[in-house]
Amino acid sequence: MFEIRNLSKKFGDRMLFDRLNLQIEKQSIVSIVGPSGGGKTTLLRMLANLESMDSGEILLDGRVLDIKKEEQIMGIVFQDFQLFPHLSVLENITLAPIQVLKKNKKVAEHSAKILLSHLELADKKYLYPYQLSGGQKQRVALARALAMKPQILAYDEPTSSLDPNLRKQIEKLIISMKDLGVTQIVVTHDLNFAQNISDQMIEV
Repeated sequence: MFEIRNLSKKFGDRMLFDRLNLQIEKQSIVSIVGPSGGGKTTLLRMLANLESMDSGEILLDGRVLDIKKEEQIMGIVFQDFQLFPHLSVLENITLAPIQVLKKNKKVAEHSAKILLSHLELADKKYLYPYQLSGGQKQRVALARALAMKPQILAYDEPTSSLDPNLRKQIEKLIISMKDLGVTQIVVTHDLNFAQNISDQMIEV
């Protein structure tokens, strides 16, 4: 189980979170729903150690985490994907495993190709981001996050600017990740989308 206890965060004169508590069961999908400016993305960034929290603690299976040292607990699929435009799909996915996890290049590429095959992108591995559709970029960003083998996968507004057909594809993709045993946190303003995918919904 992943837990947040007594998390507080102040932004300027405004209190975004005041002693927030949250429990997330393994292999579940939790959606954090609310309007823009409500602190959803900030919460995600704090959990991923991209922004500091004022107080509180994070636990995994009852153990308090030092997220500054345990960077691979959470992987994030960012709203704008943040793919490197000068790298191929395969290079985007293998860059961090090679540089951060110190994986052998051949091993990293083999793992990446398995992920791409699962995400129906096996024939796109040598393409560049500008050659991909929005939905394909989303899946590459997901593969890149999964390549770091995080225990929790988080998405920042995964349906933003997507048409209804692509939104349905993302729903299926997130649910398929649950079937693989992945615990997921989804930050979204899209209530209908959240209702379709979630085991638990939290409004902020």
